[in-house]
Amino acid sequence: MQIPLLDLKAQYAHIKNEIDEAVHRVLDSGHFILGPEGRALEEEMAAFCETKYAVGVGNGTDALTLALRALSIQAGDEVITTPYTFFATAETVAELGAIPVFVDIDPLTLNLDLKQVKAKITSRTKAVIPVHIFGQMLDVERLMELTAPYGIKIIEDAAQAVGARYRGRRAGSLGDVGTLSFFPTKNLGAYGDAGMVVTNEAEINESVRRLRFHGCEKKYYHDEIGYNSRLDEMQAAILRVKLRYLESWNEARRDKAARYDILLAEAAGRGDVVLPGRDPEAEPVYHLYVLRSRRRGEIMKALAGAGIASAIYYPVPLHLQKAFGYLGMNPGSLPVAEGASGEAFALPCYPELREEEQERVVETICRALTL
Repeated sequence: MQIPLLDLKAQYAHIKNEIDEAVHRVLDSGHFILGPEGRALEEEMAAFCETKYAVGVGNGTDALTLALRALSIQAGDEVITTPYTFFATAETVAELGAIPVFVDIDPLTLNLDLKQVKAKITSRTKAVIPVHIFGQMLDVERLMELTAPYGIKIIEDAAQAVGARYRGRRAGSLGDVGTLSFFPTKNLGAYGDAGMVVTNEAEINESVRRLRFHGCEKKYYHDEIGYNSRLDEMQAAILRVKLRYLESWNEARRDKAARYDILLAEAAGRGDVVLPGRDPEAEPVYHLYVLRSRRRGEIMKALAGAGIASAIYYPVPLHLQKAFGYLGMNPGSLPVAEGASGEAFALPCYPELREEEQERVVETICRALTL
């Protein structure tokens, strides 16, 4: 039997009647963009994220772009961020003509290494984008202590961390603005593209609302150059159903991660694998359960041979991507991120994963390590 990295079919089967009802409700309404489902989702997500405002947008990449625009990030500004994340985090900075400034990552959590941030701050630094990688939150309060004296803004990229907490506070609620992705594989995933911006600042909320609809507050009256980035009613209705299950799904992911930790403890003790690191102040949501191993290739080959999916996150750190070659960074410049890219891989970890399937995953890994 195959074990996928994520089983969206099993998830749908569990909530099929509610999803189907939501879809038909939208079809019957004849209202497909900027309607009551979107408004209701924004209210529910703001309550869930414990922020004053939430704005639905087309996708997680747009959420980052609109957040940067709302903070007036311009060409020539510097934005500090991590090299160990999905391309969009830095792509959106570069798209606006700003300069991504990459800082190495913490070897335990794989999040931005806060000890290295201050040294990268210059008079041109206008923002920092921390990424709560794989659902493990960064200490944003400490980051803000470092950056506040310089007036630097914080954009939390919480695309992988919806529902996570740090010292009790939700991902996306601590910085000036937070961005979410509802890509189908996320913990809270749509059935297509969708994203959201969350904030406690009224001015940012108003700016993002203008920007997502061609820079206008009133139709056909455009105050600035904006975008067409609106979360449609169908996706909003689907996400409203899924949001009701998110807490229990995230708890199930934590349970699966804890079980993996137990099953893999012996291999980790020998140094064959490195388990996901944890900040004791954080409550992660395990968007991905990511191991590290110098024998990654052998392990992944064995898993594939047993019909078990795994995946590399991320094979090339951003500072070494061809697209960012103009920054002039060379191999060896950010060694922790480069090491993680060479060793990290994700195992199946989702609410519907059965205990016997986890045991089969770990048995396959252990067999590969004894060869």
